[in-house]
Amino acid sequence: MTYLDDLFGLAGQTAVITGATSGLGAASAIGLAGAGATVIVSGRDRERGERVVDEITAAGGSAELELADLADAGATIALAERILERHEPVDILVNAAGVFMRGDAVEVTLEDWEGLMRTNVTSTFLLCQRFGQGMIARGRGKIINFSSTDGFLGVPEQVAYNVSKGAIVQLTRTLGAEWIRHGVNVNAVAPCDFATPMIAPFMDQPEYRDWIMEAIPAGRVGQPREIVGAVLLLASGASDMMAGHNLLVDGGRTVI
Repeated sequence: MTYLDDLFGLAGQTAVITGATSGLGAASAIGLAGAGATVIVSGRDRERGERVVDEITAAGGSAELELADLADAGATIALAERILERHEPVDILVNAAGVFMRGDAVEVTLEDWEGLMRTNVTSTFLLCQRFGQGMIARGRGKIINFSSTDGFLGVPEQVAYNVSKGAIVQLTRTLGAEWIRHGVNVNAVAPCDFATPMIAPFMDQPEYRDWIMEAIPAGRVGQPREIVGAVLLLASGASDMMAGHNLLVDGGRTVI
């Protein structure tokens, strides 16, 4: 075993990744599988999920697909129970599932607000709680949540999304402080806009595209592969002394 394998390798470990059928979740699943983890790919779309599983297995990795709509709390809990029944112990949880919404704050409906919060916040908490129970009992585990630069910045016309990601920042801080004494590291990655299906419709709008290109000092959005290093760091032994940290992967978005 090389030094880097010892530090970052995930051989023999099981990782659950939500929102893993596309975008940053898919990139995270592929990256963790490449580091040796057995990956449980979770999402809503069977066809896209099967493509991710096929890509992992074609490269010699191990992956399975579990479908669930995390906007439904019951389905979220059932997903966790199914996975634990078949794959206990789970060593790594990556909460990458999320939805995005733009619009004037005065026009956000209660239905839209609650739906976004169920997907972005409630499901993350429920999965942290359920998988965290086993991790605490074993005295080890890694949880990586997906927050966002928008959890730190007051971006206009994104009130529900901004609030949801701010909640993930605080959830990560609180669980990180509470669980590290049990050997469980809870941290988050906080990306800026990345080239994913979730953001694609908005990048087709010239006004939004021009604004975000100016707002990111790198002058471009991120590519999904560029999130993998941060996720691998937080999933591996290299992060054993990290707790409640939100690792910004944002091309300088929050620097200025």
